[in-house]
Amino acid sequence: MDSGGRSEPLDGRPPRADGSGHRVPEEYGDHRGRGDHDEHDHRSRWPLVAAAGAAGLYGGAAVSILGTETGLVPPLLGVGLAAAGTIVLLAGVAGWVDQAFLAPARDERGPRTSRASYVSTTLLFLTTDVSTFGALFIYYFVVRIGAWPPAELPPLLGSLVIVNTGILVASSVTFHYAHRALERENQRRFLGLLGTTLALGLVFLAGQAYEYYEFVAHDGFTLTSGLFGTAFFGLTGLHGLHVALGIGGIAVLCWRAIRGHYGPDRDTSITTVSLYWHFVDAVWLFLVVVLYVGASV
Repeated sequence: MDSGGRSEPLDGRPPRADGSGHRVPEEYGDHRGRGDHDEHDHRSRWPLVAAAGAAGLYGGAAVSILGTETGLVPPLLGVGLAAAGTIVLLAGVAGWVDQAFLAPARDERGPRTSRASYVSTTLLFLTTDVSTFGALFIYYFVVRIGAWPPAELPPLLGSLVIVNTGILVASSVTFHYAHRALERENQRRFLGLLGTTLALGLVFLAGQAYEYYEFVAHDGFTLTSGLFGTAFFGLTGLHGLHVALGIGGIAVLCWRAIRGHYGPDRDTSITTVSLYWHFVDAVWLFLVVVLYVGASV
């Protein structure tokens, strides 16, 4: 029977609130990994769509370079393939974010699943992502086996890369302490540090774009500047793409945090995105040591 227009959860438990009395959605079960059992199919097509788009993007870039260097294929064919791959990649990521992060926010009474399942699949994704970076690092190591340094090597080490590295490391620190603040139910500190993380990520990405501008406009150093140019822009560009995707994820977290969707026992999205962001940070540190410092030694 209707009771004043209010409805209670199907399991009989009172709805959770964000401190102001407003209902908030469950966050994939509680902090300890327990969730209500359900028989829904949690398989998603979006990771596959995103992977297909990424393959088109990388393949198009390779075809474009091949066409420019050898004339075997029209370079515009590669550009078109890369553009189509980018659109599919963005669509896949958007669908993935909507399904994993936004849909639970819209459906307050939807089924909950285990927090541990989301964390474990995130770790699995990051493990497979290592192979993507590993392929390009292996290519760079093969380049180093030959005559070194190549004639087209530009000045890599400078204040910009040092500052940018410090910014990205600081963003991991602010993300970590934002999560700690959430666990201690300090919402104000949590929101402040999460917003700071987002701002630092944007500054890092802007710094990398400015570095590209300096290399291309002032040094004439581009993706087609020999083997080292291909390795450098391939690695840093792939990392920049990961940073951009991470910024999108953090932006969604900020939006949901402002709406009061998170708490000490509702932090699955915070945990999974933070794992991804710390991974991106670790890859950058390795990249700086191997590519920037290693190429200059």
